[in-house]
Amino acid sequence: MEKQILFSKLNGFVHGGDYNPEQWLDRPDILEEDIRMMKKAGVNCVTLGVFSWSVYEPREGEFHFEWLKKIMDSLYENGIYTILATPSGARPAWLDKKYPEAMRVGKNGQRNHHGVRHNHCMSSPEYRKKTALMDKLLAEKFGQNPGLIMWHVSNELGGECYCPLCVERFQKYLADQFDHDIDKLNQAWWTTFWSHRYNDFDQVEPPFANGEGSIMGLNLEWRRFTTWNMNDFMNSEIKVLKEVTPDIPVTANFMMLYNGLDYRKMAPSLDVISWDSYPRYNNDYESFYETMTENAFHHAVMRGLKKDKPFMLMESAPGLVNWHPYNKVKRPGVHKLACMQAIACGSDTAQYFQWRKGRGSFEQYHGAVVDHLGKDDTRIFMEVAEVGDLLKKIAPAAGTLVKAKAALLFDWDNRWAIQDVKALSENTKNYEKTCIGIWKEFQKLGVEMDVVGSSDDLSDYKVVVAPMLYLLQSGTTENLQKFVKNGGQLLATYFTGYVDKDTLCYLGGFPGDELAELFGVISEEIDTLYPSDRNSLCFPDGKKWTVYDYAEILRVQDAQILASYGTDFYEGSAGLTVKEWERDTHPGENGRAYYIAARVAPEEMRNLFETMLTDAGIAVKDLPREVEYHQRQGEDTIYEFYLNHGKEKSVIKNVTGRNLLTGEDINGTLSLAAYDVAVIGKQS
Repeated sequence: MEKQILFSKLNGFVHGGDYNPEQWLDRPDILEEDIRMMKKAGVNCVTLGVFSWSVYEPREGEFHFEWLKKIMDSLYENGIYTILATPSGARPAWLDKKYPEAMRVGKNGQRNHHGVRHNHCMSSPEYRKKTALMDKLLAEKFGQNPGLIMWHVSNELGGECYCPLCVERFQKYLADQFDHDIDKLNQAWWTTFWSHRYNDFDQVEPPFANGEGSIMGLNLEWRRFTTWNMNDFMNSEIKVLKEVTPDIPVTANFMMLYNGLDYRKMAPSLDVISWDSYPRYNNDYESFYETMTENAFHHAVMRGLKKDKPFMLMESAPGLVNWHPYNKVKRPGVHKLACMQAIACGSDTAQYFQWRKGRGSFEQYHGAVVDHLGKDDTRIFMEVAEVGDLLKKIAPAAGTLVKAKAALLFDWDNRWAIQDVKALSENTKNYEKTCIGIWKEFQKLGVEMDVVGSSDDLSDYKVVVAPMLYLLQSGTTENLQKFVKNGGQLLATYFTGYVDKDTLCYLGGFPGDELAELFGVISEEIDTLYPSDRNSLCFPDGKKWTVYDYAEILRVQDAQILASYGTDFYEGSAGLTVKEWERDTHPGENGRAYYIAARVAPEEMRNLFETMLTDAGIAVKDLPREVEYHQRQGEDTIYEFYLNHGKEKSVIKNVTGRNLLTGEDINGTLSLAAYDVAVIGKQS
């Protein structure tokens, strides 16, 4: 498998993070010391300019870039490359005073004042002009700088705007979506209910806090529009950069499972996917292993946005963060595990926010490599330096890819629709939690699982799980049918196929759009259980799974019943079914469509997952409790990553190859100390 090297100049992994030298221009001694310490920590790249607009342009039309050139040149002379950001994530005060349209209007209809971040109107012509000018100047002045390896567009794009410009733009967007036919919109949104019918697109307003919020289609299209508009703004910046520097790759740092934007729609515009990771390590409500594996799920989400190349961990905290409810410092060894986990999951970078703590303002206590103490012998600095050393030892793994044979479907549209649906329980919908829980169980089996969209090509996978696929996109049914009929093992759950892309309910039973035929069942009712309610799924061999939260009552058409309900008026009816589809071209490699009608803890479903994997020819690994496993593949080498998240030594069996971190040859048994990691290289 050919490597996909992100940055050929670096000859390995990127190690570094956000650097804000503009805060220290009056301290040349600190700037000089920074470079010395960066080299000591093994830093080979920094991100500059994220929040530099007021220094670049202190007054309108007055530009100062000489300091940036000096910094970039000095960094490059010392072997440190630059990712240069466009500064549109935060604006100078003079801009907002002169061009108030650049400031957003909130859901309450009020214009924001100057301040904070993510406060720009995506539709503002004046703001787009100002960002375009700034981006063009940066590209012209620094596009040929030998130290520049990437553009970083804005910062953590997010939020929505309800200003008149955005309202008008939304109305035009809707007109295009519905072929300029208001009757199509009325039908799709079922507006005759409550007499909410529209006569023209200019009557449609966004879901203001004191306005229309009862039309599910409107709420969903507003979210889609916000993504479309933000994507359009992001692309307006990318266009300027690409016109001047077509060969410099572009990224934008995403934020975990951020609810406000559909990252799957934004990913195609970017050359590389990057994201910012800030888990709540060592909390008091879950084990450290659970925290880490949930973070691995987020890595998988980002990896799945562009599977053909590595992603980038753009930000992480080497110490504490300053905005969690409880800002607990990372425990010894956690930083190494977190960075190596990112690499194991497919990142080619380990980067931090930030290099040096600022003296004042909102993030003055946010964790950094260099503390206010300013020394290179702190625990955190030495742990960062250790990571820099480890990354050098595994440099040949850069550019390799994670190749999963299992996938989990996760759609933002579906997520939004479930959040908005007036059914079930507002307290126990838990779509994200359900997806993460299932993904974690596959991780415990040592099976890599991509996170993909329902419209993505599934031909690379042998096992697919589609939890709570409430909303069906156009083409989703055909995609799933093709997967199963080609021998795939598919599992769907309760609350599947209730509505179409416009949130209109299917007629004729759920799941709709011919999915009932694929699974061989129809859901007649769904029972929402109170927190104290329990039911069970009973198997012929006496085994039982505990049911909580939700239970669908099924009409079985031509599926095999694997388990039935144990209590209530639907006792004895089907709760878990499978329908087998014969594969004509490969006899014996039949596809199977499983349907579980009730919510069951993922760990109880482990034997079902194992059955699906066995039928798919995917081997599971016998991993000790609290050990995480991943694999990256190169042209002729496989890199296996083992991470011990436990407080005690772990012993992993059936491991062979060379531990690249220690130089030790492993021939059967790998011992890992608490919070330790191993990278095993071997011929593929």
